[in-house]
Amino acid sequence: MADYITKPVVPAILLARVRTQLSLKAAADFLRDKSAYLEQEVARRTEEIRDVQDATILMLSSLAETRDNETGNHILRTQRYVRALAEALREHPRFKAALADEALLDLLYKSAPLHDIGKVGIPDGILLKPGRLTPEEFEVMKTHTTLGREAIEHAEVRMGKSAPFLAMAKEIAYSHQEKWDGSGYPQGLAGEAIPISARLMAVADVYDALISRRVYKPAMPHEQAVAIIADGRGKHFDPDITDVFLAIHEDFRTIAMAFADSDADLQAEQQRLERSAERR
Repeated sequence: MADYITKPVVPAILLARVRTQLSLKAAADFLRDKSAYLEQEVARRTEEIRDVQDATILMLSSLAETRDNETGNHILRTQRYVRALAEALREHPRFKAALADEALLDLLYKSAPLHDIGKVGIPDGILLKPGRLTPEEFEVMKTHTTLGREAIEHAEVRMGKSAPFLAMAKEIAYSHQEKWDGSGYPQGLAGEAIPISARLMAVADVYDALISRRVYKPAMPHEQAVAIIADGRGKHFDPDITDVFLAIHEDFRTIAMAFADSDADLQAEQQRLERSAERR
């Protein structure tokens, strides 16, 4: 009870009390509406920031792809491969704790497109060379992992802080070329020392490279690509991640088909490579 009036009722007092209660009700309604408005505004701004963040990531990764011999669809496919693997691993004893959080899977999905951001620092003559690289050229190519990590670190320094998706993007960019048996680069990490995010990306990146047609090579059949991934179990790839890939490889095929490179994509890539060759 907010108020009460005792008998005998005095009309003037009654009217004053009613006006007071109506004013209080109006103020409460205003505050409630204001609170609802602020909640909606915060949600709108948060979604807006998220959209800008996603667009920035895709823009940066697309910029890296314009200097590579990949098409833009490579970004779309690999991030979906990574998410499919991560979701399938959530109930695995080794990965259950690490991948239980849905927000973490979202970070993986958002960060994956930045795995090759360091390629913007590789000279065209090496990055776009259609044939096999010389040992010296390959050493330069290998630096794209370090360049990627440094680019993201530079962004963190400029911001004065880090962000979860940048930390994960840095892991992926720096370590996605590491191999389970320690024969990868840039650090020669082995086994569990390789971040989970990078182990997932390793499978996604290799699979996509194999099944994608390029101006200099035809696409490899899905079955052959699966066999190559299987052969890399315990050597290139985490054995358990490989086993999960083999269990869901049809999901990879579906993703590859949904985001396949068209003839127009390959023609645009060919023209870009020709323009680059002319500049050199």
